[in-house]
Amino acid sequence: MSDDDVATVGSTVAAPVRASHEPPERDITDGGPDMVQFLAADGTRVPLTEVNSPYAAYLDELEDEALRGLLRDLILVRRVDSEGFALQRQGELGLWPSLLGQEAAQVGPGRAMRPQDYAFPGYREHGVAWCKGVPPENLLGMFRGVNHGGWDSQANNFHLYTIVIGNQMLHAVGYALGVQKDGDVATGDPGRDTAVMAFTGDGGTAQGDFNEALVFAAVANAPVVFYVQNNHWAISEPNERQFRVPPYRRADGFGFPGVRVDGNDVLASYAVSRAALERARGGEGPTLIEAFTYRMGAHTTSDDPTKYRISAEVDIWKAKDPVDRMRKHLLAEGVVDEAWLREVEAEADELARRIRHACQTMPNPPHEEMFEHVYAEPHPVVAREAAEFADYHAGFDD
Repeated sequence: MSDDDVATVGSTVAAPVRASHEPPERDITDGGPDMVQFLAADGTRVPLTEVNSPYAAYLDELEDEALRGLLRDLILVRRVDSEGFALQRQGELGLWPSLLGQEAAQVGPGRAMRPQDYAFPGYREHGVAWCKGVPPENLLGMFRGVNHGGWDSQANNFHLYTIVIGNQMLHAVGYALGVQKDGDVATGDPGRDTAVMAFTGDGGTAQGDFNEALVFAAVANAPVVFYVQNNHWAISEPNERQFRVPPYRRADGFGFPGVRVDGNDVLASYAVSRAALERARGGEGPTLIEAFTYRMGAHTTSDDPTKYRISAEVDIWKAKDPVDRMRKHLLAEGVVDEAWLREVEAEADELARRIRHACQTMPNPPHEEMFEHVYAEPHPVVAREAAEFADYHAGFDD
């Protein structure tokens, strides 16, 4: 399908054909009057409004060091992502789902969580993983196919990636109900009270598991925050093929709050997530956050987005790049300077070298490991298959 074809897909009325370089007829980057935002696309601070003022106090708490930390996270997470993409293209990884353009939508909630808060990701949440302390090398191990997931989920309170779209939402609610049963909610102890965050994309909202999770969370008043990264494309399906109302408004039907936040604004993403997490820890129940963002790259490295979206759409979103936005803001405020930025770029270079070396030197696991941990208890069928596989490989010994 060409760029011209894309312009008319899904329409029963003949629409004027636009070339790939022509911008969309409406501003698809406009999140509407309900969207919480603190940084404009050029990095300037947005004045307080009725919409963003309830969250402003969380930003007042951030010292310069914390602000620099957020920008450092954005830069390093983007570098991790670019290395993952390059390694896949060079045949070192089987697949890589890029988060390009969604860094702020992940670093914001990642830094809003406390150590005891538990995250349930999809498979693109490399920025959340970074904030939860999961080494990037472990992410690569999964996509290289040399381990059973890549990390101990209990070590960082960051669950293994979930490839089945949307089912992590039910897992998150189940865990949140366990937290509730353990009495780790509304105790007033900041080191004990726990919340759960469940991450998915806009496409995940069309899954039954997503909607079932919202039902369970609502009726149980579970301490969970549902975080939808609306990157506008569920693989090749645009928003208008996924829903008729924005995801954040869906929370109304389940009986708990929904908020739309500028997902390319790390300050807004952080502040809104802080508020929702504190609400959950305090026993006030679930919240649904829609991070209004954009997937700048392909769905995964096996996808070709030029087949279903026009290049002009991507160009418009490039002007609202989340990393550039925060960089411009902190430079203008004097919180960082060019020397500091050079140091972080040098750190990113070193991180890239470390990741690349770790990926290329990962040992291949013994073949028989593929039969381990399939079931919690020994299983006769798996045992038989493992023996047959061992005999097959033994036939090559000579």
